[in-house]
Amino acid sequence: MKKEKAVVVFSGGQDSTTCLFWALERFAEVEAVTFNYGQRHKLELECAAEIAKELNVKHHILDMSLLNQLAPNALTRDDIAIEHKEGELPSTTVDGRNMLFLTFAAVLAKGMGAKHIVTGVCETDFSGYPDCRDVFVKSLNVTLNLSMDYPYVIDTPLMWLDKEQTWELADQLGAFEFVRQRTLTCYNGIIADGCGDCPACQLRKKGLDAYLSKRVQGAGR
Repeated sequence: MKKEKAVVVFSGGQDSTTCLFWALERFAEVEAVTFNYGQRHKLELECAAEIAKELNVKHHILDMSLLNQLAPNALTRDDIAIEHKEGELPSTTVDGRNMLFLTFAAVLAKGMGAKHIVTGVCETDFSGYPDCRDVFVKSLNVTLNLSMDYPYVIDTPLMWLDKEQTWELADQLGAFEFVRQRTLTCYNGIIADGCGDCPACQLRKKGLDAYLSKRVQGAGR
């Protein structure tokens, strides 16, 4: 019997939407929190709100605009190109983002009596982002527990999955078509399969193609 409550850090993208379905299957009460940090496409906020409404999940949008002032990046500035040069972090890196998001999600969670914070960070297909690493999440989990004297658990269901496996998980949750058609992963703000050119779309498509091929092969046996 489901008893626990959870807060899902939610952007309306493939990963966080898969995590939202994962949480809804496991917890008695689920709320979602989205952060407005001045991202290029306000459509991300709208997409997240629409998905939460359709799934009947209480949705919070928190103002994190200060992050845009402190950490200029390609996700918030039109004059910074989206690129990933070898040996460097991607220009889409937002320093401190996941640390701040998870911290504010933890404050929200404690207020609603939830112990679980669910996030879609992943170390398998993480493009080098330091705050998507398992060691970071475990470290922050301890820090949050100590800072608020509260038994938080940061759940990372995608941590060791590549994009093909993430699509497979969505399918297992009965959410494959929903995630494919309703989510926004594209850096250029195009829902579903996106622009096809940006790094986020390429990674998503590579995983999707691999999973669809696997599914066809499995059906043919």
